[in-house]
Amino acid sequence: MPEEIRKNLYRVPVPLPGNPLKELNSYVIKGSDRTLVVDTGFRQEPCRRALFAGLRELGVHPEETDVLLTHLHSDHSGLSAEVATGEGRHIYVGDVDRRLLEKYAQVQRSGGVNQKTLLRRAQGFTEEELSAEGRSNPAVTMAPPVTDNYKSLFDGDVITCGGYRLRCIQVPGHTPGQMCYWLEEEGAMLLGDHVLFDITPNITNWEGVDDSLGNYLDSLRAIRAYDVALPLPGHRGRGAFRARIDDLLAHHEHRLAEALEVVKKYPGNTAYFLAGHMTWKIRANSWEEFPLAQKWFAVGECASHMDYLKRRDLIREEPDGEGLLRYYPC
Repeated sequence: MPEEIRKNLYRVPVPLPGNPLKELNSYVIKGSDRTLVVDTGFRQEPCRRALFAGLRELGVHPEETDVLLTHLHSDHSGLSAEVATGEGRHIYVGDVDRRLLEKYAQVQRSGGVNQKTLLRRAQGFTEEELSAEGRSNPAVTMAPPVTDNYKSLFDGDVITCGGYRLRCIQVPGHTPGQMCYWLEEEGAMLLGDHVLFDITPNITNWEGVDDSLGNYLDSLRAIRAYDVALPLPGHRGRGAFRARIDDLLAHHEHRLAEALEVVKKYPGNTAYFLAGHMTWKIRANSWEEFPLAQKWFAVGECASHMDYLKRRDLIREEPDGEGLLRYYPC
């Protein structure tokens, strides 16, 4: 059931079955000439039923609907091409993430191997694990299909709908081109996965990005300057905006210290091995018991912390004879 947040601004909860995130907060802004749907859910039936039921209840019609994506992840983008189906409708997304969405779609269509898989191989995943992950990863199985409807957004762009002005703020980190949308007059901000209040956003490493975690921390500090009275996160509930940013900054300071100690204790190992010796909030007795999807996220997060430490000359990265990346203290 849609929740009315402000006049013409609603939240539609979209379940994410089998996913620890539990549900997506899709936001709907109704205007006289068009509707904006902010993030959509996975391209799977439970998400589809919930989202479209909410849109029907709000009287939203596809021929007058555009989609506004906070970022490329399939739990946010998966149904975008099914929502913006009317002639001349658009899927708005940050330009950096748009190019990645199109790149991944082309790789999937051609049957090739994407760069993230090559990264994970170098970080220590076995071929068997990579093959299994490729068959089950929602980024592949529930991603949006190829579409010509994407329209790029850039930092500082403004979108209007329903009496609201949404200013685009690029916040690289969780993805290279994630956007927050600032409704200044209302003191509201659509946050995507940049700031979450009940869980910590996953910060992984990305092909072509030297320091995802450093970018994320810089983006957190930059966005902290905004007087956000109504934060609208992509998942779970709301909370105190600046206090949560301070918590996230402190969390990563602690994690960086832990990551450095793990490298010192186990020099010459891969991110896969090192992740298995870091602490994680997950119901598993050992690294071997981690579900493969959670290993994927954990290794990516460990690698982003390695990149941060490497860029600051606290550790060094060396490829071995098999192409695996190994880490040593400086």
